[in-house]
Amino acid sequence: MADRTWPAERLIVAAQRGDAESISALVSGSHPHVRRFARSLCATPEDAEDAAQEALIILYRKIGTLRATGALASWMFRIVRNECLRRARLTVRRPELVEDTRAISAEDEVMRRLEADRVAAAIAALPADQRQVLIMRDVQGLSGRLVAGALGLSVSAMKSRLHRARATVHRTLESTPRGGADD
Repeated sequence: MADRTWPAERLIVAAQRGDAESISALVSGSHPHVRRFARSLCATPEDAEDAAQEALIILYRKIGTLRATGALASWMFRIVRNECLRRARLTVRRPELVEDTRAISAEDEVMRRLEADRVAAAIAALPADQRQVLIMRDVQGLSGRLVAGALGLSVSAMKSRLHRARATVHRTLESTPRGGADD
């Protein structure tokens, strides 16, 4: 299995049924994608690693609750997003937990986290079909042809959904304040 592809549907179905080998292979096959999600959403590399591990643990424990095999990527994105947000909130409440080894001011770090939160919320608010295309194309970095094939769409239909998703995220980010009331 190539690093750029999610595990096959048959593997997901077998894992949902409780097959231990399939669950293990599913977790291993999902790991690169989950790490990529976490790195793009979490504020620090340490938080990203922790969020990815937590998401994989949830995948291992709760794969049987996944309703549609095609929803694995969005399900994992939501888990990672929620874990990154939880960690950001914890750090904002307890800044002494973060080592100050970086040259970034505390204010800059908070602003960066708030911006990541805004982007994640804008993506999460998309309709499922648009969110799935955006995540696969822009977050996972899959080719347009691969995304279209995986979703059973023509390349032009995939591009149309992707354009609508990007435009909606852009409008959402333009219409929501950055970081707070003092802007």
